[in-house]
Amino acid sequence: MTFPGSPKLPKGAIVAVDSSTYIVVSTVAFQYNPETLTRTLQPQVASEKNGAKVEALRLEGAPVETIKFDVELDATDQLEQAEKNTIELGIYPQLSALETLIYPKSTQVISNMQQSKNGTTEMVPLEAPMTLLVWGNKRVLPVRITDFSITEEAYDVNLNPIRAKVTLSLRVLNYNDLPWGKPAAQLFLAHHKSKERMALLDFW
Repeated sequence: MTFPGSPKLPKGAIVAVDSSTYIVVSTVAFQYNPETLTRTLQPQVASEKNGAKVEALRLEGAPVETIKFDVELDATDQLEQAEKNTIELGIYPQLSALETLIYPKSTQVISNMQQSKNGTTEMVPLEAPMTLLVWGNKRVLPVRITDFSITEEAYDVNLNPIRAKVTLSLRVLNYNDLPWGKPAAQLFLAHHKSKERMALLDFW
C-alpha cells in the first residue's frame, strides 16, 4: 500500500502522513542507516476465563511490537562543502524535523488556547500526523514514537549542534490499534500477510 507523494527510499526513514488526506507531509530520511535495530514482540494471549486452560492457546491479536534504534547525525560533510544552512544552523534543521513529529501543530495550539481564553471548556484534541517507519520495501509500518532522546556530541563556534545521536523507541500500531477501514490498518495487515508468506519459504 502506498500514499500520495510517498518517496522510494534507499535509506531508512520516518514518514509523516496527514491523517485525513493520507498525503505525505514530511519525510525524514536517515543520514546513515542505523547499524542495529532492536525489536521486541509481546504476544497478546487471551485472558483466562473461569480457569479454562484452553484459553492459554488463544491469541487476541497481533503481538505488541516495539522497535528501538539510534540515528546518527553529522554535519562534517556539509560543512566541508560550505553548505549555507549547515554553516548557519548546524544540524538544528534535521533535529527539528525529527522532534516536530511529536509536537502538535502550532496552529492547533493557538486555536485551542484562543478557545480556552474565550471560555470554551471542551478543547479539540490535538491530532498528530500518522507516522510510518520505512525500513526497506518489506517493512513499512505505522508507528507511534514512545521515547525520544538526543545526545548532542559536538558544536560549532556558535554552539549549533553539528553531531548528535538520536535514540528512537517506536510502538508498532497494528489492526487492533487502528480503525479497520483506514489505510494504516490495511498497511499493517499487508505486513502480517508478508510475514506469513516468507515463513513458508525454505531456509537453511
